[in-house]
Parts: sequence; C-alpha cells; structure tokens
Amino acid sequence: MSTIPITTSVFDLFKVGPGPSSSHTIGPMKAAFDFRERLAQLPTDIQQQADAIHVHLYGSLSATGKGHGTDRAIVAGLLGWQPETTDPDALLKLLRDASVTYSVPVGDRLIEVGPQQIHFERVRYDSPYHNTMVLRLASGDQTLYSEEYYSIGGGFIIRKGEPEIDPTSLSVPYPYGTMGELKNHLKASKISLDDLLMANEMALTGRTKAEVSQRLDQILDFMHKAVRRGLRHKGILPGSIKLSRKAPILFQQAKGMSQSSDSFLIFLNAYCLAASEENAAGGIVVTAPTSGASGVIPGLTYLAKHHFHYDRPTLRSGMLAAAAIGFLVKHNASISGAEMGCMGEIGTASAMGAAFLTRCAQPVGDIGPIEAAAEIGIEHHLGMTCDPIGGYVQIPCIERNAMGAVKAYNAFLLATSGAASFQKISLDAVIKVMKATGRDMSTKYKETSEAGLALSATEC
Repeated sequence: MSTIPITTSVFDLFKVGPGPSSSHTIGPMKAAFDFRERLAQLPTDIQQQADAIHVHLYGSLSATGKGHGTDRAIVAGLLGWQPETTDPDALLKLLRDASVTYSVPVGDRLIEVGPQQIHFERVRYDSPYHNTMVLRLASGDQTLYSEEYYSIGGGFIIRKGEPEIDPTSLSVPYPYGTMGELKNHLKASKISLDDLLMANEMALTGRTKAEVSQRLDQILDFMHKAVRRGLRHKGILPGSIKLSRKAPILFQQAKGMSQSSDSFLIFLNAYCLAASEENAAGGIVVTAPTSGASGVIPGLTYLAKHHFHYDRPTLRSGMLAAAAIGFLVKHNASISGAEMGCMGEIGTASAMGAAFLTRCAQPVGDIGPIEAAAEIGIEHHLGMTCDPIGGYVQIPCIERNAMGAVKAYNAFLLATSGAASFQKISLDAVIKVMKATGRDMSTKYKETSEAGLALSATEC
C-alpha cells in the first residue's frame, strides 16, 4: 500500500455540482472548461483555421454517458459554465433539440458545437483509465490541437501529459498515506484527529481555521438543501425508465409513524432517497465522495442535525472524519464506479458515513472505533457491482444510497459496542482487498450497463 502522503483537500472530495454522476458530469464539464481555456491561448493562425470542435468519449463515458448527461456537461463546459454555479434547469435544456448548436469562442471566431460533434466511441481505446475524453480542434479532417482527459471519479480529472504534482512538494504538518501512518501521528504528537486534519487542510489550502469551518458549514448547507428539495419534489425522474420519486411519500409516512420504532429508519431512507433523487434529476448535489453516492452522507448528516440535534462543531468534526476515510480509499484504491464498481462509490460513502456517525457520538474522537466503523462499512460492500439500468443513476443507485446509509448506521453501532479493539481486519487491509477486488472484477460490472441489473431494462 502506498505511503506517498495524501495531499487532497476536503473540498476537492466534497465538491458541489450538478448530478447525476460526478465522473460523467462534473469531471467532463471541468475538462471541457479547461479545453476552452486552452483554446483561448492558442496562436491566432491556428484559431483562424479552425472550423470544428469534436469530442470523443471512451469507456464508461461512451457506454453510459448518454444516460448520465455527459454530452450536456461537455457542452456546458465549452460554454464556460462551472459545476458549482451551473443552473441545473438550464443544463437539462442543453441538447434537448438535436438541431440546435451552441457557439464556442475560439479567438475572435465562434465555432458551433452540437450533438454531431460529440462521439460516443464503442471501440477499445488504449488508455490508463476507463473514463477517457479526447477533445479536438479541427479544420476539416485535420486536427489542429487536441487534449486527452481522464475522469477518475468524484469529479477529479487528469490531463494527459500534465506534470504530476509531487505530493512530497506539498508540505503538510502531518503527512500520511495509510491509516497506520495516521494513527502513528495521533499517538506520537498527542494530537486529536480534528486538529490533525484541520492543520493539514489549512496547510494545503491556505485557509484559516475559521475559513475551513465556514466552508464545511456551506457544504453541509448544500447537502441539506438537496435533501429538502428532494422531500418536496414529486413526479417522474428524467429518462426512459420513467421512475417515480419516492422520497416525499416516505417522508410523509415517517411523520405519520412518529410513535413507531420504524419511523427512524423511514426518515433516514427518505432523506437519502431525497438527495439521491435530486442527483438523478440533475440537481445540484455534493460529491460524497461521488455524485452517484451523494445521498448517503447528506441523509446521515440531515438525520444527525434534525434528529440527534448535534451542533455545528460536532457536525464539522464528523465531516472531517468522513473525509479522512474518503482520502484513504481514493489514495489507495479508487472511488470511481468505472474502476471499482459500486463498492468504490456506495461502499466508500457508507464507510465515510460510519466514520461520521462514530466521530459525532464520541467527544474525544477516539480513532479506534472510527477505523472499525469505516472498515465494517467497506467490508460489507466488497464486490458490489455498478450496473445501472439504461445508464441512468436511478436503478439500483437511488435505493443503494439508502441501503448504504443503513449499513453505515449499523457499522457505527457495531464499532461503538465496546468491541472495536476486537476487530481483526484493519482499514488498510480492507482497502487493499477492495483494490484487488476492483482489479479482478469484469468490466461488464463497472459502470458499462452491459451486465447484472442493467440487463433487466426490458422489464422496466
């Protein structure tokens, strides 16, 4: 397992943007925006020759990109839109009419882009990542300029040929790449988990402690707005499945069963479905760690705030603990459904949610139960396939968010039962197993809609 230090910001893990898939919408939008910026810097003679922009999608972006809205996200990025400030209603209107094209500035010229310029390639492409995009500026059949991008999950992108930042050049006071190394710092420095994560975040971003806290509050607000919108909105989700929203019905049912022991779980299910249904509808959500898993932690944090009545500082502490688990999985395995299957998305979110609940429930923030809770969360998602019907983040994705949250809650209960020290499998070990499982899993079960539940589309 890598011991290169983690240099990811909390706010790179928790990103705000439109659904339904961070790797298929937020990542491609960012890549297209970057390409637009690079076109503006080209020599004038190259800009003057251009008459077309072509986008070629490979891997899962090709297999399920249409259902995920990848084409719309790319057009939005080329138009200069950014994930956090995108109007989701305007995004959904893009490419609705196949005859409409969109003007992209290249120097002092405008290049028209429409559905004909976005190519869902079905051929195998030699690439180090499953989700690959090639964007080309062309003059007839001649390529004048091109860039290749990889969407690696959670809205993170890599541009081919871009010099990798040496993690060791980013100085953090407590460098760690594994849970073992994190625990060593906590013990040797006699520092709390909150203070360690906060110190690293401040060093990485240059934010003050107050600024980090304020941004964490904003992220929680974005999450809870998605939950509230989902509890309000009724009707049918976009796409050919014609799936009805369930969250408002469950929420009303839970309110009518306030004296029942089942109401707690129904509330939790309603909150998770609400955020996940907003994601499926292309609404603004928070990657946690991905858009496909953006119902788990919002549902749990909404529950923690409104049912357990945790205050803001406690919720922030829980979010930092959740981020630490997300960092470790991303750093040592992957949070991408195209790389790991659904265990990389819901499995990671469940582990992060379990860590969140455990940290909130214990004032001292003992790392033992937090690690145990996260390990249990991942262990019981190992091998989970990513097989969305029709390429939409709807079936089984929406209900999986609710199931992931329930597993997170149970992992929290198991880890805080007084038996955390009896846990035989470490978090580092289960992440290593997760990576091996993802590597061995057939590509058919990794966000391609070629197997599993995806084959039952004719019954829907």
